[in-house]
Amino acid sequence: MEKRVMTDGKRRRSVAVVAALLSGVLTLSACGGGDGGGAEADAAKKPEKGQAQADKAAAEKASSARIVINPKDGTDNSTINGVKVTVKGGKLTEVTMKATATGQEVAGTLSEDGASWAPDGQLERATEYTISAQAEDSKGREAHENSTFTTVSPSNSFIGYYTPEDGSTVGVGMPVSINFDKGITDEYKKAVESAIEVDTTSGQEVVGHWFSDTRLDFRPEEYWKAGSKVTVDLDLDGVEGGPNVVGVQDKTIEFTVGRSQISTVDAKAKQMKVVRDGKTIRTIPISAGSPETPTYNGQMVISEKFKETRMNGATVGFTDDDGKGEYDIKDVPHAMRLSTSGTFIHGNYWAADSIFGNANTSHGCIGLNDVQGANDPDQDGAWFYENSLLGDVVIVKNSPDKQITPDNGLNGWNMSWEDWKAGSAL
Repeated sequence: MEKRVMTDGKRRRSVAVVAALLSGVLTLSACGGGDGGGAEADAAKKPEKGQAQADKAAAEKASSARIVINPKDGTDNSTINGVKVTVKGGKLTEVTMKATATGQEVAGTLSEDGASWAPDGQLERATEYTISAQAEDSKGREAHENSTFTTVSPSNSFIGYYTPEDGSTVGVGMPVSINFDKGITDEYKKAVESAIEVDTTSGQEVVGHWFSDTRLDFRPEEYWKAGSKVTVDLDLDGVEGGPNVVGVQDKTIEFTVGRSQISTVDAKAKQMKVVRDGKTIRTIPISAGSPETPTYNGQMVISEKFKETRMNGATVGFTDDDGKGEYDIKDVPHAMRLSTSGTFIHGNYWAADSIFGNANTSHGCIGLNDVQGANDPDQDGAWFYENSLLGDVVIVKNSPDKQITPDNGLNGWNMSWEDWKAGSAL
């Protein structure tokens, strides 16, 4: 039998034919079929089915705890008091908050029920913080959430400096006075005033009055009732005070109104009568402002107390031809401020004892007999200092000067109740 040998060219053609036939089979298989399938379709379905099963398994393993962090991730100009982490469907197990730049951890407190966490103190302004929170549901399955945010900058926020101090006991004339570090524009004053609530156990109506864009005072129609307690809520966090300017305070202060003490200075008679709870407890000889520099008339509130202080005439406009103060006394004893412009009631050791009750010689202050060093409790100046509270009222009458303006110190009592209420934005 003759043996035939296939040449290389024929072998290549045979391979090509077989390949073509196989290709045709695959093509027909891909195009035909009433079941919509085929090898390629089945191959495509398998990963979809596998992914669905994987998703279902992951869902079964996922925690039902849902963590919410406020502020949200990526937030800019967030306020500095509204930070809080909460959870539903589980309990928080760990919350870590750090300043991003320094890595310094922020102390915080987790609620007893594990439902919330908040920082213990106020945050820094213009600072980026990162929060990482972890929670567990009833089956012990963990959930995690993270947030990075930046607190509001000083240029885009405002705070209010308040008087009186938290926890203090004050006289019946002490208003609640708030001085903002930025001006509050007119269209935002209503919102700012509404965010400050002043309540008193005496039941007196308390109304705010804007003296300027930066000063808002609150008082009742009459002096506070002796023995009452006053609560001030500064709920200013997030409240707009102007375009792109928000408040960053969330604070409550409380103070107690002590006994009622009203002291009346008769500049003409050169006497001061001290009345406590309706009874005169002492009459003190005084020396008020001279005819050239008389003392203001009106109701004045003691806003500061200094056992000793320096008084220089140059700081309040009393200068000589060389521009130096007409007086410069470095150790004025028992001084209590009555006005922003420099009116004090204070001890006087440099004048003769004979002037008290007989002559008005000061530059506008009310002088009481005293000694240098403020160390003799029997002096009139020492007695009045020790028996006075911040917020006590000193009324001056029969002076040749005008009445003090309501915004010169804490002296809004020199305004009618109608005018006072007219200055409210509410």
